[in-house]
Formats: sequence, C-alpha cells, structure tokens
Amino acid sequence: MRNRFILGIFTLGLGIILFATMRPFFLDKGEQRNNTITRTDIGSKPLQVKNIQHPNGQIQRINMIKTNHQLVHRLNNSPAIKVIHHNKQDKSHYYEKEIVVNFKTIPPQEKINQYLKDIDGSLREQHETVYIFKSNRLSTNELEEYFIKNQAVEYAEPHYIFIPNEVNDTYYQSYQWNLPAIGTERGWNLSRGSKKVKIAVVDTGVDLDHPDLARRLTTGYNAIDNNNKPEDDNGHGSHVAGIIAADTNNGVGMAGITWYNPIIPVKVMGADGTGGSFYVAKGIRWAVDHDADVINLSLGNYQSCDILESAIDYALEKNVVVISAAGNDNTSQRSYPAAYPGVLGVAAVDWDGKRAEFSNFGDYVDVAAPGVDIPSTFSNGEYASLSGTSMAAPHVAALAGLIRSVNPKLKNTDVVKIITGSAQPVGKNTRSPYFGNGIINNAAALQMAEKKGK
Repeated sequence: MRNRFILGIFTLGLGIILFATMRPFFLDKGEQRNNTITRTDIGSKPLQVKNIQHPNGQIQRINMIKTNHQLVHRLNNSPAIKVIHHNKQDKSHYYEKEIVVNFKTIPPQEKINQYLKDIDGSLREQHETVYIFKSNRLSTNELEEYFIKNQAVEYAEPHYIFIPNEVNDTYYQSYQWNLPAIGTERGWNLSRGSKKVKIAVVDTGVDLDHPDLARRLTTGYNAIDNNNKPEDDNGHGSHVAGIIAADTNNGVGMAGITWYNPIIPVKVMGADGTGGSFYVAKGIRWAVDHDADVINLSLGNYQSCDILESAIDYALEKNVVVISAAGNDNTSQRSYPAAYPGVLGVAAVDWDGKRAEFSNFGDYVDVAAPGVDIPSTFSNGEYASLSGTSMAAPHVAALAGLIRSVNPKLKNTDVVKIITGSAQPVGKNTRSPYFGNGIINNAAALQMAEKKGK
C-alpha cells in the first residue's frame, strides 16, 4: 500500500497585518512631495509615475498572530479534525472520516451507490474523476484501506487542510521598497506587460471591487462554491494579486509590478484561510483550462500528495509557468508544491537583501524576492503590509508574466531558465540553499528574454 501522506497545507505569509486605509506608497525609498515621481535610467527616457497618495494616513493594527493561533487551537481540539505532529513545531491537519479518491475512469452510478452503502457515507464533492467521500462510522485510515485495494482507484488519501502560517510583521512601511530592489522601473523600459498574458492567483480569492484591482481582473472561479464569484473574504489573495497587478500610474493606492497583465482570480480557500487539497487542485486545473500563462501558489505543505502533484504536472504539461512560496518556518524541510520538479520555489529577503528570518531554505529554493513588510491591496478596498514567502512569490510570478509579454513564444522551461539565470547571486556563492540562484533582477531577465526573441 502506498505510504499515506499527511500534511497541513497552509497559506504562507499571514502574520501581524498592519492594516492601512492608506499612507503614501512610493516607487522608491523616501517620501516624495511632488505630484509625480520622475526616475531617469541610464540610456532611457525619464519614466513618469503619478504620486500614489491617499488623504487619510491613519494606520489600524490587526493582530493576525492571535487570530491564527485561535484557528490552530480550534483545529487541534476539534473532534472532526485529525492532527499530525511532523516535529516539535510543524503540525498537519486533515478532515477525519473523509477521503479523496481518484478513479482511473468515472465510475457508473451503481458503483458509487455501492461504495456509499459499504462506507455508510455520502458523496461530498466530485470533479472529473476525483471524489470526496464522507463516512458516518469509518475513520480516514479505514476509508483509505477500503478504497486503495479497489483496482479502479488511482489513489486514495486524506482530505488535507490549508491553514494560514503565522509570520510577524513588526511595522508598516510607507513606501514600496520592494520595487526598486528588483530593478522594476528599469524593467518597465523593456516591458510593462501585455493584456494577452494572464496570471492566475490561486488563493483566497480577490477583492473584485477594489479600486486598485477591479480593472485588472478577468473572469475567475470559486472552486469551493463552483461558481464565477471568487470574492476574497480573507485578504491574503487580494494582497498577492496587488503585488502583481495593482493598477499602476492611476493616482490611487499603490503600483503593481505589471501594468497590463490580467489577473485570473481563483478562490480555493475560505474566510478563515482553510481549505482542502481537493479545491486547490481543482482551482489549478481550472486556471490551466482557462488560458493562464502563469500560476502563483502562495501556499504549501511538508509532504507531497497525489491530488496536488497531478494538478501541478497538468499545468507544466500545458506550458504554464508555476511559482510557489518556499514556506515560513525557518526550516530545511522540503515544502510542496515549491519542491516539485519544474516549479519555481521562492524564498524571501528583506530590504537589505538578507534572508528573511522566517524563510524556509533548501535545495528546492530556486530564487529569492522581497518578502518583508510588503505593502499591497487587501480586502474591502483596503491596503495592508504583510510579510512572508507568500509575498515573495508574486514578485516572481509578475516577472514571469513580463517575460512572456516580451517573448510569448518562450516555453515555461525557458522562462524558468531566464529567471534563475538572470538572478543576482548573494555573496560569493552562485547558488545557496537560502537564495537559490539569487535575488530576481527584472531588468536583466527582460533583457535576456528580449534577446531570445531576436
């Protein structure tokens, strides 16, 4: 019998959110008092970006650390949830008396009825050949034993739970230090994106009416409710989307890294940040089938699972660039999907280019990007500053979108090579477990992409 993989997939990057109705954000360090920011790059024309200010500078503080601790405490003490202790600090959770089953082909209804009778249960969800069964009396272990011996079953595994990861965000930054840190403005002289290259944010959804996001969104999907209303009732997905594509040069809020690339919002996690592996895989497949060129996954787990791996493989086979956060537990334990072959694993650095103290490390880390005190959009039309590899990953997803905008003919493997090959090494090492190939460099990457197109 295949080893059971127990994991708790968690949304990476949520911590103490310093929640703003919005102080000024800028494209470079230091405050600007003029109505525009003018940057002149060597060998280029001056770049004008409207000053991005908000009349109200009051900052509210929300303690998400406490909120996350309460959530974990609830999961740990719920009779409907099973807890797995990987080590002293890392826990995983899954729904007791539930099982995710992938059949080789869709079973006839009479077979489904027999399964339900045998397990004394019900069918919770179905997507193509994948089913979620819930039993009234059998444990998850017993359900797995029942289904795995069936010749018609490809795999059977627990229904894993996504939970937020706690990361301290000590104070709010009143500028977007992250943009100049990766050569964003110099890169804009080569490409500001293309409406033809779409970036999917598979997360908690996106604030569909946010003034800094609404014009950048295309039709999305709610994998939980199975409709096209991926509204963000958590905030995490809106923050990730804003880093990639907050409406730039519109005089409102902040600037995203891309100016034109559409965001495909895909909701796979609910208001409390929890969701099942079934929904994440379903959301990834939906994004691929709806023309995503890049997929951002600011989530992860410490053990591989079949349903997630098969969805990742599907995306890679369809020439999609997949980016994933490395994790926030300051551990070398491999995190998935970042550690899957073909996926770009992203670690986090601070404003000094040093490794963020929470950032995971290991041979699966491919590059690093800013991930400390990152200002971005949030739910309910607001803005917030968050820290985590969740915030680092969308910097890379945005770069992948820009590269494909410069040269749409590039394969996903070519895009990965450009991002890793153009990264700026940290220290004397060309590659390290903390930074991978180095910190991403937008200008250098776009120059490489442009040359490959000639």
